[in-house]
Amino acid sequence: MLRSIHIRDFVIVEQLDLELEPGATVFTGETGAGKSILVDALGLALGDRASADLVRHGRRQAEVSACFGIGADTEVAQRLEEMGLAGLIRPGK
Repeated sequence: MLRSIHIRDFVIVEQLDLELEPGATVFTGETGAGKSILVDALGLALGDRASADLVRHGRRQAEVSACFGIGADTEVAQRLEEMGLAGLIRPGK
């Protein structure tokens, strides 16, 4: 589950820190409100390719990071360990 996302200098976003609570989360808004920018940023955090046109005008680089909670999903924890990423797992998150 997505717990939080941090976006800086991405497209038109100067800075956004979004914390999500457990449960259903829905992003709504008018055309041009930035929903697709948020989805694109999440895609980058998950491994989509980046390009220079995604960096906010006048900035040198963009930054996107996301934190996911795996709960009691031991299969995910095991896979992360196999990939050498066990150090990224924080108990209770």
